[in-house]
Amino acid sequence: MSPVIGVILMVAITVILAAVIGTFVLGLGDQLGDTAPQASFDIESSNASSVNITKTGGQAIPVDDLVISVDGTRDDDANTSISDDWQTGETVTYSDLTVSDDSTIQLIHDPSGNVIFEGTADLS
Repeated sequence: MSPVIGVILMVAITVILAAVIGTFVLGLGDQLGDTAPQASFDIESSNASSVNITKTGGQAIPVDDLVISVDGTRDDDANTSISDDWQTGETVTYSDLTVSDDSTIQLIHDPSGNVIFEGTADLS
């Protein structure tokens, strides 16, 4: 094999390898979405039409980024008692809901699609 053919083969292998790696890296970047914020919550009280949830720790979260789910049904139109960032120690009332005893309550971070809290309503 002549040195010229060897150089051409090395360049071809390098170009192919760069194309494969570039495709993988660019394709992987498209799969990464928004990450869910880290926070902790507690259900303080609930009744048949509302749930009070207290943020007990973690970073501030814009309330507009959260959606409440009752028994697996998202309620994008539930009213909240605050309109900006939810800070630690604040209690938010989600109203205009249909809640029964032992309903599963979830807070979903809408930009990432991740459930960041799940608890059970207690109407007693």
